[in-house]
Amino acid sequence: MNDDVQPQEGRSAPRGRTGPPPGTPVTELRFHLPDLPRVREVAEGEARGFGMSADVVSDLVIAVNEVATNAVTHGGDHARLRMWRNGGDLYVEVRDEGAWKPGPQPGSVGGMGLWVCRLLAADLTVHAGEDGSTVTMRFPGKP
Repeated sequence: MNDDVQPQEGRSAPRGRTGPPPGTPVTELRFHLPDLPRVREVAEGEARGFGMSADVVSDLVIAVNEVATNAVTHGGDHARLRMWRNGGDLYVEVRDEGAWKPGPQPGSVGGMGLWVCRLLAADLTVHAGEDGSTVTMRFPGKP
């Protein structure tokens, strides 16, 4: 494991947010815009290591890339990726410290990233507040 990917132990999530159960191993990566290839690599490695099918791995990587890109282009210059396993599923959390901006406006081009992610993930939650935004996605494990 590289120095920039840190295994962590799960801590309770702040009120109103999801998070790993206490004691759950968590892979964590802090990243900036130039680090997006590394974010995709870590996400793919975790999904493959969990034994997910190639199709689910592809969907996960697309969704992670979209949310991570949004975090470092709209939410601030840095963000954090966390991934953990729970109940046979793989969870992905991307957190930034930026202010939430509403989704696409009628007639806009682009701005459909979270919509696409909602289609790819089994569940997707967004917590937006004054201290930043957190997107958590759940992907089912092997059937």
